[in-house]
Parts: sequence; C-alpha cells; structure tokens
Amino acid sequence: MNIGKIYRFLVITFFMSWLLALIFYLSGLQFVGLWGTVFGVVYMFMPFLGVVIVQKLEGKPVFAPMGIKWKINWWWVLALLLPALLAAMAMGVALLFPGVEYSPEMAGLFERFSDLLSPQDIEQMETQLAEMPLNPFLLTLLQGLLFGLTINAVAGFGEEAGWRGFLQKEMQSLGFWKSAFFIGIIWGLWHAPLILQGHNYPNYPLLGIIMMVIWCILLSPIFGYIRIKTRSVIGPSILHGSLNANFGLSLMYISGGSELTVGMAGLAGFIVLGLANLVIFLLDRNPGKIET
Repeated sequence: MNIGKIYRFLVITFFMSWLLALIFYLSGLQFVGLWGTVFGVVYMFMPFLGVVIVQKLEGKPVFAPMGIKWKINWWWVLALLLPALLAAMAMGVALLFPGVEYSPEMAGLFERFSDLLSPQDIEQMETQLAEMPLNPFLLTLLQGLLFGLTINAVAGFGEEAGWRGFLQKEMQSLGFWKSAFFIGIIWGLWHAPLILQGHNYPNYPLLGIIMMVIWCILLSPIFGYIRIKTRSVIGPSILHGSLNANFGLSLMYISGGSELTVGMAGLAGFIVLGLANLVIFLLDRNPGKIET
C-alpha cells in the first residue's frame, strides 16, 4: 500500500472538492434546481480529477488505475437492479416505524423533495406524476433504471474512478472489510460540504454529516463487492447511478418520519444496507481482490 500516493490523492481531491463547494456557497446559489444539479455533477468528478492529477505528477498513465473495463457479466445487471430493490425494502421497513404511514397520494415524496427542489420543480413533478400513463411507481422505476444506466452512471463514474477505481485498489492489502470501512469514512466526510448545504439531510446539516458517514460506511462494502465481481469500475458506477436515480422510491408511498428515520439515507435504509452487508458476509467470506 502506497501511503504517500493515497495521501496525495486525498489532499488533492478534498482540497478541490471543498474549494468548489465554498465558491458555490459564496456565490449565493442554492443547492436546488438547475444550478444545484450542475454543481453536484461537477463536484462528483473531483475524485476522478484527483486520480488524473496524481497520475500526472508521477508521470504514469492516467486511466490505468481506474479499472475501466467493458467485459459485461451478470453482476452488471445486479448493479443496476439492486438499488431499486433496496429502496423498496427501505420503504417497507419505514412503515414499521411509529408515526410513519402508507400514503397512496405520495405525500411523503413531495414533502421530502420540497427541501431539495424549487417550488416550480415540485409542481412540475406533481403534474408529471398525475399524467403518467402507467402506475407511478412502475414508471418511476423504469425511468430510474434508464437514468441509472446512462446519465447518472456517467456522473457516478466521476466518484467511482476515485473511490472504487483508485482508492480500493490502493488499500486492498488491508483486506476487503477493513478497506471498505476506511473508504466509507473518507467517502462520507467528502460529502460534508454538500450536507451543510442541504443535501440529503436539509433539516439536520451537522448531524447529517455523521449520518452520511454511517451511510457511506454501510454502502462501501456493497460498492466494493460489485467492483470486484464486475471486474470493472463501470459496475459500481452503474450501481451509484442507479442508487441516485431510484432514491425517491424509498419515500414514494409513505408519509411521516424525517430524513433521519425514513428513506435510503435514513435509519430505514441503514437497516436494509446492514442486512445486505450481512448477506455478503455470509455468502462470501473472502470476496477477493481487484484484478490487475
């Protein structure tokens, strides 16, 4: 494990990312709407840029450590479908919580997204859902899978090139679970400026940082496992894209609770992700390492 190289990557990536977040904050723009989306996508590519800079500084091939391979296997399909399944399970778990109820009118979905989207975007979403020719859940799922495989996967690659392409490979001598744990902490802390600006936990910006770190720790083994099994960073990029695209499914038919308790990034999601990690541990005690 090259500690110096890892350190340089983290310093460069965090510096660029947090500086970008500071500039966005000082500009007076809000992390909602079009500008919020643009900022979020650019922010997601900072880990990719961090790898590029580190490799350039060492005079080595830029894309070599990212693990970009296109040989498809069935694990790619799982990477696409798994987030939707986890989101549906998180919605089911949330219904077991006090004060959380089933809402066929999708009141909870609009309530949660009101903190992330502008009133005009919320109104447009309501209109689109009302005019859907299919069941809203089914159509949202299909759209989520489409975006997860395409646009969102491209944005997800910006992060995954750094976390699962470069960092997981550099840290894999620690063992699968230990490296996943440390990458999860790093990944979660990297999100801190976004959380402070209202991402995922708009009503709990400080506590939200802790929640985000926990969430990333729980997600990290799943992403790392997909990285190993797909033999490519494209696998976790699809997983990342599908997770972001299908996030709303976990809130679609519930009302009540808060961002700390319901949704994929709340306690309900933590429980589901914990079970997913347990399944990986029970089925594959030794996931192996990234192929070079």
